[in-house]
Parts: sequence; C-alpha cells; structure tokens
Amino acid sequence: MDSIKKLPKEFWHFLSARLFYTLGLRMISTIVIYQVFNLASTYMVGIAGLTEFLPAVATAMYAGHYIDTHNKKNILVSTYGFYILCAASLAIVSLPSLNLAVHTKISIILCTVFFTGIIRSFAQPAANAMIAAIVDREQLQKAISLNSSTYLSSSIAGHATGGLVIAFLGISNAYFVAAVLLFIAAIFALRIKPKPPYLTEIREPVIQAIKHGFTFVWSNKTLLGVISLDLFAVLFGGAVAFIPEIAEHVLHTGPIGYGFLNAAMDIGSLISILILLATPMKQKQGLKMLLAVAGFGLFIIVFGLSKVYWLSFLALAGAGFFDGISVVVRGTISQLETPDELRGRVSSINMIFINSSNELGQFESGITSKIMGTLPAVVFGGAMSMLVVIGTWVKFPHLRKIEY
Repeated sequence: MDSIKKLPKEFWHFLSARLFYTLGLRMISTIVIYQVFNLASTYMVGIAGLTEFLPAVATAMYAGHYIDTHNKKNILVSTYGFYILCAASLAIVSLPSLNLAVHTKISIILCTVFFTGIIRSFAQPAANAMIAAIVDREQLQKAISLNSSTYLSSSIAGHATGGLVIAFLGISNAYFVAAVLLFIAAIFALRIKPKPPYLTEIREPVIQAIKHGFTFVWSNKTLLGVISLDLFAVLFGGAVAFIPEIAEHVLHTGPIGYGFLNAAMDIGSLISILILLATPMKQKQGLKMLLAVAGFGLFIIVFGLSKVYWLSFLALAGAGFFDGISVVVRGTISQLETPDELRGRVSSINMIFINSSNELGQFESGITSKIMGTLPAVVFGGAMSMLVVIGTWVKFPHLRKIEY
C-alpha cells in the first residue's frame, strides 16, 4: 500500500483519464455490436470488427514512429477529441427521427468505426508509452497492475452501463453519454505534464524507424513469443461477437442481461488483477502465463457448451480471470524488455498483434459462426486457444522459464 501512495500525482491524472476514456470506449463498443447485430446479423458484427482492425493495422507503425518523435500528451488529448466527434456522429445517425434506411445506417456506422480504428492506432500506444515516463522503474510493475485494474474496472462498467443505457434511454442517447465520458477523459489528460520524445533530434527516416521497431521485436524472442501467444489465443478464443446472438437466442435475455454478460470477462480479469496487486507473483511468471492462457481456452469451451445464463456468465468470468493473469505478466515483460526510445513503436506493434487481435478475432468469429454455427464456433475457438499454448510451449520453451 505504501508503494501505491508513493506514485506521483500525475499518474493518478493519467489513471483518471484512462478510466473515463475506457468507460466511453467500451460503451461505444457494446452499443455498436448490439446495434449492428439487431440491424443485421452476427456475420455483420464480424465485418464491423474487421472494419476497425484494418485501418488500425495500416496506420499503427507510422503512429508508433510519430509517438516516439512527438509530445505524447498532445497526441493523447487530440485522439480523445476525435473520439468525442465519432461518438457524437454515431448518436446523431442513430436518432429515430432521421428514419434512415437500414443499409444506410449500417454503412455510416461502419465508416465511423473505420475512423475509430485510425484514432486507436495513436491513442493506445501513446498511453502505453507514457507509463514509464511517469513512474520510476521500481514502481513499474505496481503501476502496470493499477493501470490494468483501472482499465478493467472501467471496461466492466462501460459494458454493463452500455446495456443499461440502451434499455432505459435508447441507442442514440447511449452514444451521447459515451461522448460526455470521453470529454471528461480529455479534461484529465490535459492535466498530465508534457511528454516530449526521448530523442530531441531524430535523424532516422520514417521507413527506417519503423523497420527498426520491427527488427527489435523480431530479434527479441521473449517479446516475439509473448506477442505471438496473445495474438493467436485472442484471435481464436475471442467470444465478443457471439455474445449478442447467444444472449438473445440461447439464453433469452434482453439488453441489460447482454450488457452484464458482455462485462463478465472483464469482471473475472479485474478479480485476478486485484489479487495480483495485493500479492504480486514473485516466481515462475512465464509458466503461470502459459497455464493461464490454457485456462482461458478451457472456459471459452464451457461458455460454448452452456445453455443457462448463470453458467455462461461464470464461464466468461473464469476466462477473464485467467486472461487477467496473462495480461499482467505480458504487460510487465513488454515494459521491462523495451528501451525508452522504442516504446511508441513497440506499443504500436503490440497494438497490431495484441489489441487489434480482438477486432480480428471478432471477424474470425463472424466467419466461423457462418460456417459452423454459433455454439460450435465458440467451442472451436476455445480448443484452438489451448492448442496455441501447446505450440508456444514447443516453439518458445524459454517463455515458461521467465522470472522477473
């Protein structure tokens, strides 16, 4: 507890911005998935995920270079401002009084989601690159755990609130609420001190700088193994795209039940991260990370087999619990292995192969659902996540020996 009190005041401004930003972002994600499913199908939810994934990947490495060579605070504040505009646009498009045709409304939603993918390619790496500039190295693991727990707490609240606001205020008003939350996040972000680049003079051309980032990750087998593990586990094991259909057609629940089901994984992750915050892992972190990812896949299989709400909720919470363990280990390894001058580029690579794997996994879920049917596709994804752990165990044997 004393170590938490010693964290600088600026870090709490950063966490507050992170909290309200994630609240707004998760609300938007929950609303978009629910809205697109009800306007079209699970397959179209997968298309929405791909629509966000492609621009995020296409711009990520330039974004990483830009973050490493510019003031990170200014980037963060600007991206929050653009997110507010996107939320307001979705709110206006969703007004019942507009009476837009379904295909027109879906097209505008997908176009807006496309732009959020570009914005996210700057926002998330900028925030991740700032943590090491705010706290001392010995405070890093504690700061990462606090950052992760704040993210998950607000993610839970955002998912659940998204369902509640849809139920009581309607889709358009839910988007407006998200815009207000993002505005509050921007106010807190303005209170963070400027974070100029570590190198005052950059001589590397853009292409060379981007190549430098990829070369560093490729040559660092620890980072490469961690990124690969998460990429494929989340790609196959992601269940977000399935939740609206399972909530409505299998579990027979409304938007409130959908919102809480959507928050279940984050609830599980928060529990595990709070446990790790109180009692940090001190040995065999790499082995525990691999076992945690296997546990994640096992609970996804249970979710795919469940036909009752409480078991489905617990299965997703269990998957989230194990995912939270791997999040802390992966985040700490990534921060410790990355030099300051490459944090923006490495964070962008992480976003491509880790964060964006959620959207790519959403697309994969839409495709497998169309081919296999929803429940078999969920079980298939969980089984593949467990196979990914076996492949990582064989391909990157040093990962299970990592300790820090």
